[in-house]
Amino acid sequence: MPPATAPVVAPPPVVSAPAPVAVDPSRMESEATIAQSVATTPGLTTLARELRVAELDPLLAGNGPYTLFAPTDMAFTRLAPGIAGDLLAPENRPTLVALLRYHIVPGTMTTEQLEARIAAGGGRATLTTLGGQPLTATMTGDVITLTSASGNRSYVEAADVAQANGVIHVVNGVLVPRLP
Repeated sequence: MPPATAPVVAPPPVVSAPAPVAVDPSRMESEATIAQSVATTPGLTTLARELRVAELDPLLAGNGPYTLFAPTDMAFTRLAPGIAGDLLAPENRPTLVALLRYHIVPGTMTTEQLEARIAAGGGRATLTTLGGQPLTATMTGDVITLTSASGNRSYVEAADVAQANGVIHVVNGVLVPRLP
């Protein structure tokens, strides 16, 4: 006869306060470039560091225009353990560049424009990123949802942060392209 096992008891639910807004878009000045705003905004420090390492900050300091879907520091913590740090290693620079270029869309895409494209596309819009891969935008209620080529999702937390060379939409997840 097999030994008796103790009943499985689920742990008590974790109750937490609502998460504070990770990034305060009012701290970003519209006269600044995307690169300047990312570099000086609390909550985007991981993105700022990775843009520097990938040498993409000069691109986002240039004329543009660009739309940046900017993952928060919290978004980077949701990657598998060690991934965010591993991306900074010199041998992983091509992967880091591909990942970051996937968050940039040429041109300025406001929420109004994204919503219009989603409506015109029957509920979805396909954006072509600077990395050349598709990024799908849909609506979840009144929130813009981005689905990457690899299938992960991110939601726009703060939209339409106008910049001198484009617009920033703060997102709660890191978008992962198809990687070789």
